[in-house]
Amino acid sequence: MAGERLAPALSRYLEELVPPRPDELAAMEAYGREARFPIVGPAAGQFCYLVARMIGARRVFEMGSGYGYSTAWFARAVKENGGGRVFHVVWDEDLSQRAQQHLRALGLHDVIEYRVGEAVQTLRETPGEFDLIFNDIDKQAYPSSLPVVAEKLRPGGVLIVDNMLWQGRIFDGNDRSATTEGVRELTRLLVTDPNWKTSLVPIRDGLLIAYRESR
Repeated sequence: MAGERLAPALSRYLEELVPPRPDELAAMEAYGREARFPIVGPAAGQFCYLVARMIGARRVFEMGSGYGYSTAWFARAVKENGGGRVFHVVWDEDLSQRAQQHLRALGLHDVIEYRVGEAVQTLRETPGEFDLIFNDIDKQAYPSSLPVVAEKLRPGGVLIVDNMLWQGRIFDGNDRSATTEGVRELTRLLVTDPNWKTSLVPIRDGLLIAYRESR
């Protein structure tokens, strides 16, 4: 998968531990490989599913949803938790349509709301609080998105952020690009704020998971 930072043998081992997926989900993985589209991949998808199941998530908001691969993992968890809503948000109408086709084929369409627009503004405008927010927007926008995320995530809710190893660029002291600095700054903000309990899980390109302690 694009963005893979783990040793190939370890990456293969982690993926082998993921239970078999429906044919439609496997086809989405194959398309990601062929088109070099950066989906989260099965090991990270399974991790996201497990977190959503363990906290009993019924309302999930995805900031940057691609063609619905990560959405499928969250939607499965929400259905198994008794139902609810997963918000799939992308800029591109074609991606939204592709996601709808895949998620309908997976039998998950009934728990998903589709939005086409800028993710942070869409989150701000969506009524209610969320149990889980998944953030995979442009990396330079990570820090500025955090206040909106904090406002919309319920106390005791969970934030998951993708690409927090950023293909190893965070380790390069000479890399001061806006994207790399965005990843670094969001990490700093979360680990230094007592209202968040944070850990970085080095699956694929790094998943940061943060528990929202309070307002």
